Amino acid sequence: MSAEVVRLDAVTLRREGKDILHEVGLVVRAGEHWALLGPNGAGKSTILGICGARTHPSSGTAEVLGHRIGRVDLQELRRLIGHVDPRHPLRSPLTVTEVALTGLTGTIETPMRWTPEPEQIALAHELIADVGLSHRREALWPTLSQGERGRALIARALACGPRLLLLDEPMTGLDVAAREQLLETIDALAHRDPQLASILVTHHLEDLPETTTHALVISQGEIAAQGSVESAVTTETISRAFAHPIEVTRTGARWSARTHRSRRAAVPA
Repeated sequence: MSAEVVRLDAVTLRREGKDILHEVGLVVRAGEHWALLGPNGAGKSTILGICGARTHPSSGTAEVLGHRIGRVDLQELRRLIGHVDPRHPLRSPLTVTEVALTGLTGTIETPMRWTPEPEQIALAHELIADVGLSHRREALWPTLSQGERGRALIARALACGPRLLLLDEPMTGLDVAAREQLLETIDALAHRDPQLASILVTHHLEDLPETTTHALVISQGEIAAQGSVESAVTTETISRAFAHPIEVTRTGARWSARTHRSRRAAVPA
């Protein structure tokens, strides 16, 4: 059995006396690719924040890469985790190469008085090639399309050689072609590094990569279903989580969802 990368046991997060998450349990192993699914405000990004060592649970235990949250230097732990967020708050006109290099420093901007070594630049160029951006590696951040930015951020996330990759709604703002290109890039990662584990947050089934192996469906801070993607992503579980009759279909390795017209009046309780 593959090594555990993430373990959440009865994790609860409270804010202003209200449970944002309630006794969530999750185990992610090396080589698994998880999707966190649920409506807006369900708690998906909160779970991702805990898995990314950015948030402490109020109760329960969270272990990431063998380290207990609350008993480890979170800044050091974050350096071992790749994080892709389309809302990346970069303000400077860095090149794609420079953006990838900030994955080594764990910063948004290039640190002052830091000069990358030749082997670090070579690594950045290799990762940029892996995500299909070699022809744009000297392009400036403000000139990139949203899809190109997403791929540049994946290169950045991989620079530290992570065992865990977190993708927080990476398809945000993409048109259909850009979404498909980014999905191809994400799928290629599973073949590039078979031991890499990933967790992807989305509320659109169409955004699930073909390499998705597992899913956790969450609603109002509680788990509605989890397990293999085939067992967790069903018409019943998705309808219950979104409180709407949704018909889930799968064609090949891709998923889609639409209103289940024959069940408009009966959403599973």
